[in-house]
Amino acid sequence: MSFNFTALDWIVLFGYLVLTTWVGHRMRGQQSSIRDFFLGGRKLPWMAVAGSIIATEISGVTFIGVPGGVMAAGGNFTYLQWAIGSILARVVVGLFFVRVFYEREIYSPYDYMSHRLGKSVKTLATLFFFMGSILGQSVRVLVAALPLRVVTGMPFEWCIITIGVFAVIWTLMGGMTSVIWTDVMQFGLFTFGGFLALFWISSHVDGGFTGVWNIASEAGKTQFWNFQWGFTAELEFTFWVAILAVPFQNLTAFGVDQLNAQRMFCCRNSKDASKAIIWSSVGQLLTLLMLLVGAALYAYYHQHPPAGALAEFVKWDAATGTPGARDNVFPAWIVSELPPGLSGLVLAAVFAASISSLDSILAALSQTTLSLWHHPERSQHEDLNHSRLVIQSKILVIAWGLLLTGFTAVLYAVKDEIAILPLAFGMTAYTMGPLLGMFLCALGGKGHFRGLLIGSILSFALTMLFRNDIWGLFIKLEWVSAQTLAALPTMTLDGDTLKPVWSFVWMWPVTTAITYLCGRLISGPPETTETATT
Repeated sequence: MSFNFTALDWIVLFGYLVLTTWVGHRMRGQQSSIRDFFLGGRKLPWMAVAGSIIATEISGVTFIGVPGGVMAAGGNFTYLQWAIGSILARVVVGLFFVRVFYEREIYSPYDYMSHRLGKSVKTLATLFFFMGSILGQSVRVLVAALPLRVVTGMPFEWCIITIGVFAVIWTLMGGMTSVIWTDVMQFGLFTFGGFLALFWISSHVDGGFTGVWNIASEAGKTQFWNFQWGFTAELEFTFWVAILAVPFQNLTAFGVDQLNAQRMFCCRNSKDASKAIIWSSVGQLLTLLMLLVGAALYAYYHQHPPAGALAEFVKWDAATGTPGARDNVFPAWIVSELPPGLSGLVLAAVFAASISSLDSILAALSQTTLSLWHHPERSQHEDLNHSRLVIQSKILVIAWGLLLTGFTAVLYAVKDEIAILPLAFGMTAYTMGPLLGMFLCALGGKGHFRGLLIGSILSFALTMLFRNDIWGLFIKLEWVSAQTLAALPTMTLDGDTLKPVWSFVWMWPVTTAITYLCGRLISGPPETTETATT
């Protein structure tokens, strides 16, 4: 496949990366304090913050995984139902969570938890954020590395390193100010790339977009609503999941997880932060766009079935007209069907979507790590050596960049067993519920560290029973056999592959409730909080 990527494509791709680096450098602003580095001086316009939230949310998972999901056997538009729960959660975060965050000078929701429940709870929440970031964001690095490997033929490890290097550079240049403005550029590029792909594919299908829609509809690809009720693994994209489970995941993702919450703290005031969170809901239109790209790809390959190396690369099943390696379809189409120059541009859009998530998480991880020994909620900014803290922050960005790229290489060992889209969301099930449970206790002003610790550990262990990704790694390492794990009531064997019986999505509300109730009901030694001392 790499022979299809021409010199002109390379020029376009690296030209975009150089341009983005230059813009990030020009927009870096002042970096004399950690307030500048992590919050952009709290003076960034809300529209730019909203664009950055969208860019971080979309990532390469949407750009690659969503079209692949539509192309797969049984794939359709039902994933878009989750937008209902996502929008509802953003409104709640914008109207209620933001207000309490702006009551004092803090840098993260975990600082707020420290203020309300004590330093130990802050440390626990931060550690769960670390785990969730390593598990979830490594998937996004993996997504960006897949098309790079397709077009270059480089070893997968080198593809991961290349992506990590650019993400680290963009984060180091100017902290959150550079991250947000480069994210705005990424948002513009991958929106253009999505429209370009949809237009180009449709123009090569008989009947144009009408032909695309008719072919996809006849195959059931445009089905949107699914009102089936159940808890099995096949029933993840349903209306009931969208309104009962997804809001819990998104309340955490946009209100408690520092990846997106950090952007709220960059706005001038709580009113601007609320607008940024709520208006970021328009990013769901980009999900719709990529679903349409998936439908167009299905129609295109319905009329022009892949052959030769392309068919082998996507593991094409001629009998069903679907790919076995669904996440390879869009990257393969980019390099095999688009003319020189456009291939490089659309691939740059894939990188834009992926790296915008990675540089964001590096900034968030750096800030929360630094906050473990520097406590902004204690209002001691005047006595700090800010230049030293900025240097420490940049060292932490590099350290986390190395750790994330390293874990991605480990994750690649089990990737072949799990498709990208469910893998990305499944990874969040381990930590999203516990984080939201901790925050709700803090919001109510009552919660005990011992109870929250017990609830979080129980939640993590329970989620492991409903997910097969960590078990898949253990199987690869030959620590345990798939046959042994199949004895669990939550697992089954499909040939030699271990698969979950029940859907993991219900872990979001269940683990939230477990953590919250344990935090309220299981007491421990009292801990001094900022509320008690002020």
